[in-house]
Amino acid sequence: MSGFGILGLLMLLIMFMLFLLNIATSVWAYRDAKRLGKSNEYALLVLVGTIIFPVVGLIIYWVIRKD
Repeated sequence: MSGFGILGLLMLLIMFMLFLLNIATSVWAYRDAKRLGKSNEYALLVLVGTIIFPVVGLIIYWVIRKD
């Protein structure tokens, strides 16, 4: 396996897992906003915000959401 090597393959796997985690948390935040009765626009804003800014967007959503 020339070029990548074991370390390159491991890094690719880690990046893919982080990408899947980002998608999963974004979908969770969207569904949570819908479950709490927020508007479609608000839920889409939450989805886009958590996809573009994964960690910061999720923290901000946790702070501003109301149960």
